[in-house]
Amino acid sequence: MFGCIAAGRWVQTDMQTINETNFTFTISNGRSVNHIVIFILPGVIIPETHAATVHVRFPNSPDFKILGGISNSKPSAVFRLRGMLDPNSQLMLGGDDWNVVVGIAIQEVAVAEAALAQIPQTAAGEAGGAPSGALVVAGVTQRGAMGTLQLARRIISNAFNYLGSFSKNVGGEEMVPLAAFQEWWKKFEKKVEYDPSFLERPEE
Repeated sequence: MFGCIAAGRWVQTDMQTINETNFTFTISNGRSVNHIVIFILPGVIIPETHAATVHVRFPNSPDFKILGGISNSKPSAVFRLRGMLDPNSQLMLGGDDWNVVVGIAIQEVAVAEAALAQIPQTAAGEAGGAPSGALVVAGVTQRGAMGTLQLARRIISNAFNYLGSFSKNVGGEEMVPLAAFQEWWKKFEKKVEYDPSFLERPEE
């Protein structure tokens, strides 16, 4: 249903299902992770009445901290983890072998928006773009939002289809090496430069 990319790592699509609405990803060597990308997998549709909130839990804490959210209108987001863990906690943990747990919870839109509204804008986890509390980009018409959504899904679909052939089973999880993602990105950029409208054409 969801995918996770930790900068400098593999693309993860195998998440642990806690229950029907809650899922987790475990990212190893947490000290070296600066950002993560969470996205809805191609072909997956969250009910329009619901959205997904994204959370993180460090090994020194029993609680999850909310980072932001994604939805059908905002199918992916980048979140910054660097700086969220207290320096004293990093010293206590030591080494690079501790894990970060990323949690995703599907909730009714009103509940998700209320939770996201509590994130201080000065400490929001999302890197760039709209504030973390925005599940739909403000000021975009419905027609424009649908166009953006369709474009985002085609980009993710393009990446998913390309990277699928590089998938490997690592410790029971399907992962893709970062080098494959970087190669896809280079080819994707060149294709956009050569033909910027190729994603807008009807899919064959």
